[in-house]
Amino acid sequence: MYIKIRAVDVVRVPPRRLGDDLQLTVKEILQEKLEGRMDKKIGMFIAIQDVVDIKEGRLMIGDAGVYYETVFDVLVFRPKMQEIVEGEVVEIVEFGAFVEIGPLDGLLHISQITDEYISYDEKGAKLVTKDTNRTLGEGDKLRARIVAISLNERDPGDSKIGLTMRQPGLGKIEWIEEEREKERKKGEGEGV
Repeated sequence: MYIKIRAVDVVRVPPRRLGDDLQLTVKEILQEKLEGRMDKKIGMFIAIQDVVDIKEGRLMIGDAGVYYETVFDVLVFRPKMQEIVEGEVVEIVEFGAFVEIGPLDGLLHISQITDEYISYDEKGAKLVTKDTNRTLGEGDKLRARIVAISLNERDPGDSKIGLTMRQPGLGKIEWIEEEREKERKKGEGEGV
């Protein structure tokens, strides 16, 4: 989930930047320092939006830079357990599918796709269900639920997010639409 939070941090402005526009300089330093970084409690910093307040600068003995306590708004991606997300399949492997959900990828293990037996079509780079012959491949859009989260602060790319589609209303978008159409036709046939 994307959320906007108000945060506070101390920003060191180096001596060579002291003559520049302070608001712009502080924002650029915050962008370099935080954007793309992961914090287990906060989430992944996506974009510094606004610098709201810059307190009076402080000097440190032996350091020519000036330190400013800064209040700013930032857009954060924070996955939550049981959250329903939509994403796109970016890679199919023998054990499942990697799904892009915002700035991170989640793993949809083969056992969490459907109740049907699934085989891996290596040539076609697809997962195929046995009974209904449905396929899941790269570029497919889907809706899934987050069932496991392990965020890695050192290397956000190594964060692990587990997904499932084995619940009503979840699955490849085409499958969901097919099910809705079946239900609609069933309802019309019963005169509802």
